[in-house]
Formats: sequence, structure tokens, C-alpha cells
Amino acid sequence: MARQHLALTPEVEVFRLQFEDLSIQADALVSPLTERQFTWRPTPDIWSIAHCIDHLNAAARTYLPALDEGIADAIRRGIYAEGPFQYNWFGRYFVWSMEPPPRLKFKAPPSFQPAPSRARAEIMAAFRAYQVQFVDRLRQANGLDLARARVTSPVYRWIRLPLGSALALQIAHQRRHLWQAKQLLTRKGFPAAPSTS
Repeated sequence: MARQHLALTPEVEVFRLQFEDLSIQADALVSPLTERQFTWRPTPDIWSIAHCIDHLNAAARTYLPALDEGIADAIRRGIYAEGPFQYNWFGRYFVWSMEPPPRLKFKAPPSFQPAPSRARAEIMAAFRAYQVQFVDRLRQANGLDLARARVTSPVYRWIRLPLGSALALQIAHQRRHLWQAKQLLTRKGFPAAPSTS
């Protein structure tokens, strides 16, 4: 029988704080930008800040059902443990490969591609909503054995990561693309803010 946890376990709490901090970081990055700055691209093959964040929304939309399946399967099988957890090399490698600054480059799969154009308010509202959904999954996963429970990648079905690694991967992926978005602020040709004088 599943144990009831009134408070989040230490590792789950660390994940929660990171998801919430990423939401704050995204708002801090975007809120001072003009629409032109938000959608500016240095070249047609480089994403705008809007694209970077909408890509994270597409990834969340694709990945959350996989987390749901992994959590539900672990609950059905009664895979509970207190932690702390040690993750296998495969899970650690995937998280490492996603952290900024990028060490390895990946082409985003079709399901992770940002929309060509989407309203700024819609992109940011979706990003904040997905962060809330990730935190909701953390509450569902609270008390599970994050090293033994498994999540199957929604893109490459042969990849099965420990649940804790899958959560850490989402955080690293978000850090990567917020870092990428911030780099645009210093690119040559980035639009200047309108003068207030």
C-alpha cells in the first residue's frame, strides 16, 4: 500500500524549486522586451526568443503524458522509496548532454518544433501553465522510487529513463533554451529598445 506523504521529499522539493525558478527566469527575460525583440531572429535558421520558449511548450506538451504513464505504472507496481537516489549512467548522461552551455547539438524532433508564429501572451501563459503541470506531476511522484520507476521517451521509444532523470532532463532542457534565448540579447543586430526620452 502506498505511503502518504504530507510534505515533498527532499529531492522532489529540489525539482519543484527549479521548475518554479525557471518560470520566474522566463518572465524576467521576456517582460522587458518589445514585440520586435521577442520575435527577432539573427538569421532564418536561428530561433527567436519566442521560438525558444514555444519550443519548450511543445516539448512539455509532448513529454507530460509520458511522465503520467511512468508515474501511474510506478504507483500500480508499488515502487516506493525514501531516497536519496542514485541514477544510472544513461540517465546522468542525458541530463548532462542537455545542460547549458550546449556541449552537444540536437535537431528538435517534429513534435518539439515551435509554431512559426504565436502570440506572445499565449506563449508565456502556456509556459507558466506547463510549469504548474510539472509541479503537479512532482506531487504525484512524491514518495516513489525515482531511480527504479521508468519513463519511456515519447520521441524515441527505445529510451527508458529513471523517473528522476526524466524530471531532471526537463529542467536541464528548459535551462538550455532559456540560456539560448538570453544569448540573443547580445547578438549583433538585436533590436534596440525604443527611447523613452
